[in-house]
Amino acid sequence: MLGFSVYLGHDLTSEDYNYLLAMRNSGFTCLFTQLEAADTDSETILKRLANLTDWCQKLDLKIIADVSEPILQNLGINVNSVQQIKSLNLKGIRVDKGFSIEMIAKLSKEMPVVLNASTITQDDIDNLKYSNANFEKLTAGHNFYPRPETGLEAHWMHEKNKWLHKYDLKTAAFIAGNGKLRGPIFAGLPTLEKQRYENPLAAILELKRYDCDYIFVGDPQLTRDAIETITNYEKENAITLHLDTDIPELFENEWHNRPDVARDVVRLQESREKRLLPTEPQDNIYARPKGSVTIDNNLYNRYEGEIQITKRDLPCDQKVNVLGQVKTYDLALLDYISSNTRVIFRKATKQE
Repeated sequence: MLGFSVYLGHDLTSEDYNYLLAMRNSGFTCLFTQLEAADTDSETILKRLANLTDWCQKLDLKIIADVSEPILQNLGINVNSVQQIKSLNLKGIRVDKGFSIEMIAKLSKEMPVVLNASTITQDDIDNLKYSNANFEKLTAGHNFYPRPETGLEAHWMHEKNKWLHKYDLKTAAFIAGNGKLRGPIFAGLPTLEKQRYENPLAAILELKRYDCDYIFVGDPQLTRDAIETITNYEKENAITLHLDTDIPELFENEWHNRPDVARDVVRLQESREKRLLPTEPQDNIYARPKGSVTIDNNLYNRYEGEIQITKRDLPCDQKVNVLGQVKTYDLALLDYISSNTRVIFRKATKQE
């Protein structure tokens, strides 16, 4: 499941609604928020929350919120009252300070509850079982980390996720956004430090490899290009690559990697048959750094016309013409182009 975040530090506008709509249409099904904002009174928070929950209901989006005893007290909600918590019209809550094991167990019988994946212990698991918690409605969610250098180590998180899965707990984590970042640090809100400035789709796919079941965008915005890239993957299993050069022949045609996956390059299987681009040898021979888009020229005999994308740095070859370069931001996606994967090319925009 994919989720994204909207925060309550401002009055919600039509721009916010359109973002919800775009994310839902891209394949996101859940929204995360927090029930506090700097310099914002409780009445305003509750008003904005009611607006957000109404939108989510209309758009068929689930909404979960990060809550703690101090936050609920500030909103006039008793942390030990299931009914008062349910009155917030949330589909689930992520519990922080002030929630007893007994209360978590009670809530799990009524609604989904997200626990802190990074700090949960064997004793917590045992006590939740003893309190008859409904484990089908429990998820273990990792935090996001605003300050650079404080995000989790990937191997540690992966091992923690495997341990949590032994108890049938689903796991969740955050990736950073690449549009409007959340203050006051504005350095992304990822779970893993290595993903702080990573391509959003690459980060999503990597978290899936680390056994994360639910993945949320921590920051309040993705760029339009990132949303399109995720949409293309979710709906067509396609990898979208942005190029530094305008090559209409690549943008306007459909391409797939060959079924036999090469170690060093992506080989576009339609290219030799279509022969859309010139194959005379180049005057200047260029090296082929990772992400180079190339075409075999007529010195390569039967390979003439084959278009490739280099998956690692390769030397210059007089039989290979270099057409363009995949933007650095998309290079991590090359690792996710597998057998018969569709490849979509786009011209890079300024925000890339």
